[in-house]
Amino acid sequence: MANVDIVDVRKSYGDAHVLHGIDVSITDGEFVVLVGPSGCGKSTLLRMIAGLETISGGEVRIGGSVMNALLPKDRDIAMVFQNYALYPNKTVAANIGFPLKMRGEKAAAIKERVAEAARTLGLEDLLERYPRQLSGGQRQRVAMGRAIVRSPRVFLFDEPLSNLDAKLRVKMRAEIKELHQRLGTTMIYVTHDQIEAMTMADRIVVMRGGRIEQVGTPLELYDRPANQFVASFIGSPSMNFLAGKLERTESGATFIGPMGERIALEKGRDLPSTGDVILGIRPEHLDLATTETPGAFMANVAVVEPTGAETMIVARTAGGEMTISCKGRPDVRPGQTIWLRPLPEHVHLFAGEH
Repeated sequence: MANVDIVDVRKSYGDAHVLHGIDVSITDGEFVVLVGPSGCGKSTLLRMIAGLETISGGEVRIGGSVMNALLPKDRDIAMVFQNYALYPNKTVAANIGFPLKMRGEKAAAIKERVAEAARTLGLEDLLERYPRQLSGGQRQRVAMGRAIVRSPRVFLFDEPLSNLDAKLRVKMRAEIKELHQRLGTTMIYVTHDQIEAMTMADRIVVMRGGRIEQVGTPLELYDRPANQFVASFIGSPSMNFLAGKLERTESGATFIGPMGERIALEKGRDLPSTGDVILGIRPEHLDLATTETPGAFMANVAVVEPTGAETMIVARTAGGEMTISCKGRPDVRPGQTIWLRPLPEHVHLFAGEH
């Protein structure tokens, strides 16, 4: 196991700058997820850690040693890719043990290590099968077994669940997290799926345009997003936004929305310096209200999505479309006019974000 330090790492392809000075430290045994939209540079950064991409500037250190000039095979890392990259003509046991065979390990040692990895991943009954005889989830476990058997200092995962169906992705998320808890090895995981990031990570690195927007635990990012981009990216359904103005008085501050609605803000909170602000509110922090409710604003119901335990409502307001998450099954129908009240203690304020 080892810590990973990424120090002012930059990547350029000619005049095209992909990464603009990335700095992040990953502690020994930590599970860190790199997340962001397509093209943000997260997979490029992972490949630079692995040694599959050259580093244009800065340093990648593993266990305190600079890795920039080392070949991938000399970095003591193991990588699991989106495609399983299994040998179709080899059995599960042979696929898992192949890295050890290439190292020149003795047959008895390989057999023992393969058996141990198979027990860890629940593959004991599949060792004599071929990849074509396995499900997608089983193939992904074999790919993970091939990484585990090497006992690396760092595991790297590049969107390993993207090819699986939704139900299997949920199952594999839990299996990878449980695997990390058992092994305690440093893991760096790349995904564009913020649900994967929220459910699996010790810390999340949110990236956009080759830069880091925020680093923190899943709940830190959810409860205290650094900017509007992080607020919109983390959380599903995503945060709602209303453009308005901030009015300051001696008694406190008030958000004035597009229809003149006034939402009193908690005293003592940090406020943007500008008068033009964006108010953010998560779907679960919008209450159904009445015309008499202070701070409530009008909306027209577009879609009602009952899910059983809760009901999702999509409504159109003067400030744009909003999503509301309601516990239970409220009597709301498309086309109906409703009133919504943001919970003041849960609103977020942003300035200058687009």
